Amino acid sequence: MTASHDIERARFAQLNEIANQEIAAGHIAGAVVLVGHKGKIVYREAFGQKSTRPHPEAMTTDTLFDLASVTKVVATSTAIMQLVERGQLKLDDAAARYWPAFGQNGKEAITLRQLMTHTSGLRAEVNGKGRWSDYQGAMQAILADKPLSTAGTTFRYSDVNFIVLGEIVRRVSGLPLEDYCAKNIFTPLGLKDTTFKPEPRLRPRVAPSDLRWGEVQDPTAYRMGGVAGNAGLFSTADDLAVFAQMLLNGGLQNGRRILSADSVTALSNPHGISGQSTLRGLGWDIRSPYSKDHTSSFPLGSFGHTGYTGTSLWIEPKSQTFLIILTSRLHPDGKGNARPLRAKAAAMVASALPMGPAADSITQTGADAAPIMPGSGQADNVDSVRTGMETLKTAGFAPLQGKNVGVITNHTGIGADGRSTIDLLRQAPGLKLRAIFSPEHGLGGKLDEKIASGQDPVTGLPIYSLYGNDKKPTTTMLAGLDALVYDIQDIGARFYTYITTMAYAMEAAAAAGLDFYVLDRPNPINATIVQGPVMDESLKSFTGYFPLPVRYGMTVGELAQLFNHEYRIGAKLQVMPMQGYRRDSWLDETGLAWIDPSPNIRSLTEAILYPGVALVEAANLSVGRGTDTPFEIVGAPWISGYRLADYLNQRQIPGVSFTPTTFQPQSDRYRRQRCEGVRLQLTDRDTFDAPRLGLELTIALQHLYPDSFELDRTRSMFGSRAVLESIKQGKSPEEIQRGWQSRLDEFLKIRAKYLIY
Repeated sequence: MTASHDIERARFAQLNEIANQEIAAGHIAGAVVLVGHKGKIVYREAFGQKSTRPHPEAMTTDTLFDLASVTKVVATSTAIMQLVERGQLKLDDAAARYWPAFGQNGKEAITLRQLMTHTSGLRAEVNGKGRWSDYQGAMQAILADKPLSTAGTTFRYSDVNFIVLGEIVRRVSGLPLEDYCAKNIFTPLGLKDTTFKPEPRLRPRVAPSDLRWGEVQDPTAYRMGGVAGNAGLFSTADDLAVFAQMLLNGGLQNGRRILSADSVTALSNPHGISGQSTLRGLGWDIRSPYSKDHTSSFPLGSFGHTGYTGTSLWIEPKSQTFLIILTSRLHPDGKGNARPLRAKAAAMVASALPMGPAADSITQTGADAAPIMPGSGQADNVDSVRTGMETLKTAGFAPLQGKNVGVITNHTGIGADGRSTIDLLRQAPGLKLRAIFSPEHGLGGKLDEKIASGQDPVTGLPIYSLYGNDKKPTTTMLAGLDALVYDIQDIGARFYTYITTMAYAMEAAAAAGLDFYVLDRPNPINATIVQGPVMDESLKSFTGYFPLPVRYGMTVGELAQLFNHEYRIGAKLQVMPMQGYRRDSWLDETGLAWIDPSPNIRSLTEAILYPGVALVEAANLSVGRGTDTPFEIVGAPWISGYRLADYLNQRQIPGVSFTPTTFQPQSDRYRRQRCEGVRLQLTDRDTFDAPRLGLELTIALQHLYPDSFELDRTRSMFGSRAVLESIKQGKSPEEIQRGWQSRLDEFLKIRAKYLIY
């Protein structure tokens, strides 16, 4: 990578001022700051002094720094993912499979994924009660130690996690960590100065960590001989820029494949932590107490890591930007502070290269932070998203010119000016709207019954119901048409029938030789979170067209591409994409108005709860249909609300709490009968795991009411025979969730091929 002048240097002039102010304030002696953007280095500067003792030396851009914990992601996480790609490791295997002695003293169930996401339950540092020295001494101390908490129940940032991972790299590859990384990561990338234990020739360019020169500052890594999975790596800003660009390139750099695109996606895919608002990738930080300097300015979807010595690397994939800040804040007296420089530089870069709303402006973290809920108005600065309909309008409806068109839509299909998709197509020049097709709930979205076909009283056009005797357009319905246009607001859950209607219509269009256009719209519950069991293909139905997880994290246009290619439908598909859409946005952050997509989803809160609560709906329960708050309450005449609420609250399910309630549905199941149950309060939508909620509800009801709860009827919604069998066997929610993770990982690989945004 070479420096670029495509972006005026003046845009980053404030970084000079910020760095010099921090040096003048005594927070740091010097720094190197580098910004990469769209494949080029757009800013690189050195400031202040590399060292002040025993004599002053000026900082230079090629200075090597002790990266401290940035080692975890540059070296160890990358090595682990390479070994996963080669089939030598599986993330959801117990670490003891690869290091059998590790399984003693209560550590037998800890998985590689839990080590990488700091949810293993291990202590933060190697237990210092026993006197140990050298590498093997550290290993023995780890083997003798016990977890502080049950794996998978809490986030605790831990150097031990990555020391264990480094040892597993050694055991599986047959190479010490430093040799493995040099051979498989640093040399293939062409990194010139990235190494553990810098050679004497490099030491004149090394910034002292404290008063040590060229030796790792981290006490544990130092005692282990200078190399550990948690710390010990030295590097320069230029080398880190190459590494960051490799990630932005989907694992490819200068023609060399370091990681697969799927691995890069997996590294930065957020993992919610039980009972906390922390989000971690595989090694990488996404949102935690350690990330606030960056997430106060950089948006959700960005990720990075910081180091104790004053180093940091933060990456923003959407804008193709990364920020590298290297300081040696502990030199000379151990009292420096790199955080103000990080926060100010991140804010400046985010303003110079607009990236969207800052993560912390959308969802705050910390014990004293109020959760930001749907409709809070705290994301009002977000520009409105332009839907696929607006893209089509901007193109003057050119793709449809000369065509006879049928439209599959309902009340959610509206343009930015409030006009319906039907009206917009009917009045568009150069095309003829010939037929209207409606999904479940009808054209107005109000009906909860089978619907007959009819005629639109306004346009006189036929309205063909796809939720009556026919669920797929027939040859008669398609007669005389050249193209079908689909414009319906999706909900983001596997068992919502609108996406099956789209797929069936694509099949019919392919058979008839028609063009098929999808006017894309946002996933209202955001398109980054992917959760829940993947459906067994043998359970395919109108409420489960494809083996999707419960929350698939895709837009309807992306789903159309997936269906078309994975099932070889052969539709002549064209997706009209949105403009200004960020896939990590909830609907209330898009600037688009909420429209009830169906009679019983009346708010964004209910849409978020729906993929969890609906998992138990097929059983003998009321989920609030026939009340004012469907999917915010769950109950039945045979339930004690206080007993169920107490059980569920003790489970500390992330992002949701429960209060006892009574209600009387006016329609649907238990009509006009008194029900007791729980009211759900969504407290943090970013950490909320809807399928986990559904699993916890199911297990609670099976445990408390085994003679009343009809467990077998939940199979169609979970979509997994294995999950149902695990519940019957009495397995814990954590164990069942771990069980579905491998299929979820496989889905993520498929999904990655079809993402547009």
